Amino acid sequence: MSVRTIQIALVGNPNSGKSSLFNNLTGLNQKVGNFPGVTVEKKAGRTQVAPGLDAVVVDLPGTYSLYPRREDEWVAYRVMMNQDKHVKPDLMILVADASNLKRNLLFVSQIMDLKIPVVVALTMLDIAKKKDINVDVPELERELGIPVIPVNPRKNKGIPQLKKAIEQTANHLYRAPVRDFINNEALAMPAIGNVKLLFPEASDYKAIHYLINHESFHLDGHLQDKIERIEEAHGFNHTKVQAEEIVQRYQRISNIIGRAVSEPSPLKKTLFTEKLDDILLHRVWGYVILLGVLFLLFQSIFWLAEYPMMFIEWSFATAGAWLSSVLPEVWWSDLLINGILAGLGGIVVFVPQIAILFGLISVLEDSGYMARISFLTDKLMRKVGLNGKSVMPMISGFACAVPAIMSARSIENKKERLLTILVTPLMSCSARLPVYTILISLVIPKVMFGGFLGLQGLVMMGLYLLGVIVALAVAYVGRWFINIKEKSFFILELPVYRSPRWKNVLITMFEKAKIFVFEAGKVIMVISLILWALSSFGPSSKMDAVHAKYDQLIQEQPANAEEFNKQKSTELLENSFAGIMGKTIEPVIAPLGFDWKIGIALITSFAAREVFVGTMATLYSVEDDGEESLMLREKMQQATNPDGSKVYTLAAGVSLMIFYLFAMQCMSTLAIVKRETRSWKWPAVQLAYMTGLAYMMSLLTYQVLS
Repeated sequence: MSVRTIQIALVGNPNSGKSSLFNNLTGLNQKVGNFPGVTVEKKAGRTQVAPGLDAVVVDLPGTYSLYPRREDEWVAYRVMMNQDKHVKPDLMILVADASNLKRNLLFVSQIMDLKIPVVVALTMLDIAKKKDINVDVPELERELGIPVIPVNPRKNKGIPQLKKAIEQTANHLYRAPVRDFINNEALAMPAIGNVKLLFPEASDYKAIHYLINHESFHLDGHLQDKIERIEEAHGFNHTKVQAEEIVQRYQRISNIIGRAVSEPSPLKKTLFTEKLDDILLHRVWGYVILLGVLFLLFQSIFWLAEYPMMFIEWSFATAGAWLSSVLPEVWWSDLLINGILAGLGGIVVFVPQIAILFGLISVLEDSGYMARISFLTDKLMRKVGLNGKSVMPMISGFACAVPAIMSARSIENKKERLLTILVTPLMSCSARLPVYTILISLVIPKVMFGGFLGLQGLVMMGLYLLGVIVALAVAYVGRWFINIKEKSFFILELPVYRSPRWKNVLITMFEKAKIFVFEAGKVIMVISLILWALSSFGPSSKMDAVHAKYDQLIQEQPANAEEFNKQKSTELLENSFAGIMGKTIEPVIAPLGFDWKIGIALITSFAAREVFVGTMATLYSVEDDGEESLMLREKMQQATNPDGSKVYTLAAGVSLMIFYLFAMQCMSTLAIVKRETRSWKWPAVQLAYMTGLAYMMSLLTYQVLS
């Protein structure tokens, strides 16, 4: 049987349940990318609607109406106006929140007047019921003249009925109402008729949008000029038409609400959500609870990931030792064990922590608490030149600075947006997590306070909070140097509290771990292989001299052959190309407590911060020649300087953590900052101030602790 594939655009207001429905429909069959030409995330996935009918579902950014302000709203708007070259939906699923139906129906009515085939997925009926709001769905469907399907994607309710309505709409059994929701002709007649001569397929309402936003559409200059002349000839006033349209729409929406919805009196009891907000948004206890939540987040990364990580480390160490014992001592076995296997181990060992971090962040977002963090911190943000909307990119920066910087597009104020972009990389992203984890386990003892407060978790939380504090300080200073004067507003809708959708959490954990392994992993593996080559080879004169020296010593003192072989491996590494690089920068980094091996890691990890661990794994494997089945942490624990002192002391370990906390060691971040600011000036400023800050803070830390 042949299968027909249609394209569906999923649209709706923010916090309407759109993401939950998208995840329910597509499951693991999703892809994440960017809309061409802009840095707004695009999620697309496949689903089977009916036998013989599949659909590609594109999740468009949330928007309140067809009058866009932010870049993400423009992305959705262009698709709905058929101005996107890559997304051409056959129909739309419009997600509407039953507990906020009056506001959601504004968007519904605008889509209807575009004459696009649409199915309304009515969500949040359980929340509406708690608010004593009852929706007569058949009556609402009759009033609108389009399919309205109650769904609860979290509990998988209504999905078969939704797919049936999609199938019927795709087969033209449901059509957009012929009669407009409002009297569009009264708004802009006869300008509408003149525009429709240019675009015969356009509805009256779409013609109005050509008049309002044609400059932002993909039209040739000839058409642009004609529309301009129509505007001038009829004295078309954008603002007046938009205002009259909204008034008309809400008049009819009020009539529909009166017929199809019964609402409680204003004296209704306070909802559980409001009672909980009294505590979580309290001017004192709100911040205490926030700190507690953050501590649990970072402590859980250690508690939950410790045993899986130990097992993975042991597995790779054992595999390396076994391969060393069975493979011949040739270059390709050395490449396999000390290049490929060591690099792979440096990637896989951190999968549990990456998955747990993203899973917990997903729980905070799903539950509705993440939006409260924005609200809670707005007052503090304003004092340093930011606003509450800056919090979301900064919190997203705990995962990855690249999408976090992209999400700063939701900040309308240019100065606040630029400041947010400049300080977001100071948030400790997941790429820094492997560095922190291995260094904390090396230099911070496992001490518990009161039986539940772990010192390692407190240090981890301290690093994250220090990044936030310094980011705020940098923003405060930066506000005086950025000469942009523009009024700022902070409007945020707080979603109701909901229990997390655990399937969605698991999907997020799986997807983020997969991205880490296959995206970051590719970089780590390539650099690990390059590093193996640089660590295994060097100037022939120097390498030959080392071989000759130790061959003679072993010949003269065969009883000490094992010790001489260890010294030989170390000296060969020092004289390799990698060793020469590390030795070259050692005088600059020595005041920070770093040796030449750490210097090599600083160079290689500029491509991606998480490469630090892969670099250490490769360097210590090459040095040990793969003969010992020690885990990387044990090798680093035993590392010593030429004078016999430990490399990773408390001072050196904390100094290195501070350096990685503040340093800009991610080429991708610099590239995305350039793309967002459309200038190399700001990435250069960012690189300069972060490198200088990292060096000075690391130097201060080492001198104080040593």
